[in-house]
Amino acid sequence: MPDLNTLRHSASHIMAEAVKRLYPGAKLAIGPAIDTGFYYDFDAEAPFSEGDFAAIEQEIKKIVKENKKFERFELPREDAIAFMRDKGEPYKVELIEDLPEDAVISFYKQGEFVDLCAGPHVDFTGRCKHIKLLSVAGAYWRGSEQNKMLQRIYGTCFPTKDELDAYLFRMEEAKKRDHRKLGRELDLFSLWDEGPGFPFFHPKGMILRNLLEAFWREQHTKRGYTEVKTPIILNSELWHRSGHWDHYKDNMYFTKIDDGDYVVKPMNCPGGMLMYKRRSWSYRDLPLRMGEMGLVHRHELSGALHGLMRVRCFTQDDAHIFMTKDQIKQEIFGVMDKLAFFYDTFGFKYKIELSTRPESSMGSDEDWEVATGALRAALEERGQEYIVNEGDGAFYGPKIDYHLEDAIGRTWQCGTIQLDFQMPERFELSYIGPDGEKHRPIMIHTVAFGSIERFIGILTEHCAGAFPIWLSPVQAKVLTITERSNERAEEIVKRLSEIGLRAEADTRNEKIGFKIREAQLEKVPYMLVLGDKEVEAGTVAVRTRQGDQGVKSLAEFEAMALAAVANKE
Repeated sequence: MPDLNTLRHSASHIMAEAVKRLYPGAKLAIGPAIDTGFYYDFDAEAPFSEGDFAAIEQEIKKIVKENKKFERFELPREDAIAFMRDKGEPYKVELIEDLPEDAVISFYKQGEFVDLCAGPHVDFTGRCKHIKLLSVAGAYWRGSEQNKMLQRIYGTCFPTKDELDAYLFRMEEAKKRDHRKLGRELDLFSLWDEGPGFPFFHPKGMILRNLLEAFWREQHTKRGYTEVKTPIILNSELWHRSGHWDHYKDNMYFTKIDDGDYVVKPMNCPGGMLMYKRRSWSYRDLPLRMGEMGLVHRHELSGALHGLMRVRCFTQDDAHIFMTKDQIKQEIFGVMDKLAFFYDTFGFKYKIELSTRPESSMGSDEDWEVATGALRAALEERGQEYIVNEGDGAFYGPKIDYHLEDAIGRTWQCGTIQLDFQMPERFELSYIGPDGEKHRPIMIHTVAFGSIERFIGILTEHCAGAFPIWLSPVQAKVLTITERSNERAEEIVKRLSEIGLRAEADTRNEKIGFKIREAQLEKVPYMLVLGDKEVEAGTVAVRTRQGDQGVKSLAEFEAMALAAVANKE
């Protein structure tokens, strides 16, 4: 059985042949396998649409049924260029011309269709029986806005029909859970052309956001962190000193103040360095744990923006720990315990990666070895399963990354523990040791949410908008059957608000079934139906997302709801 990448790469060639059969004038660009399937970029006169997919898929089925052999062959450089030029494929000619002089130039053919390709492929087209086209989008040739916009058709391929069906089901479920759609429907946030990548949070979205921030503050205070706030704009010298200028300047925004060069901060850590330098410290003061809800701005290409998942301004829940070498292991353990508590509270499973030194980095090999060894030892001492992600560390140190798994099996990188020997060195941080001499502290950078905005997007999709009771912007809705119940409904709302529950009344002159359906669409956890009998008896008929819970006294409902909120059910 071929591996999934090989299968999908082969499927991209099959799709390209199908497109060429139907649209002979289309020019071929590139067609790689990707995590979710494959794509192929075409330069075609008429725009493709999803309405064309049925015809393309029908042609794909013919090619699969023909069961043609994938055959590899090589050509010398000049022959390869001439070969592709004769076929009228200018993008392939450009790719060949850009290859190194000593490169092996290989092609794969299936019947009459030939493509420039390094391979590998399956042996016959008949192996790729379960192909599905998914979407079409624009894509600049070679990813540059200076080049022509091509048309990219995305597809996927699986070894079995069951696996393909399961994937397509998850895709449909993901559409229903799309946080952009739910954000509009639940009145949480909006995105406007006047500020691309800069989200607007509505009153209900602010309730959710403030509850998440309050939870973060509560847990960090319990764990010995103090909260700080650093400026959004700082001078460019600071970013040269931190190393971000060399490694991150393409993602920064700049401004001038009093003829000086300044940076709108893309991260909080350089400000955290200055916060440490505000006074002298003793080894008795360490570990020093500081947290910051810091608004940062990063320049992202417009094509990369995606709801709350990829924005240009967001709030990082940064924490910085300054410590001695002897304290490294215990502080890593402390952060691991904190992150586990966070993700358990929100119902996320997670996987862990240890990311090592990237090509573009700073510091000595010895420092990197010590730091990487410390993170590895902490994981292994805790018996924590992890995989190694070579070369994906921060430019100043290795890190442990937490990848959360949502309700439909997708993963999102959120939490991190970064061990840093370099920033304290560059900023000349020090503490007075027991010997009375100056020593250099070691540093941990860590986040739990990663970005409040992105975490809200992830949580919205994970819960399909039905947030846990303690996070729901509206926790209870009182639904009246007749106007005679309206006064009592307002009294109940007032009472629930007094005990700390977020409640609203729906006293409109509408049928009760309509009111219940609307409350369900709003994902309200508790619906309290109120008619003449309930008013007379001092009760409420309780419905939840799971269905009818029966008639309860108001005191019984209050106890049930307050317990659910307190337990973060």
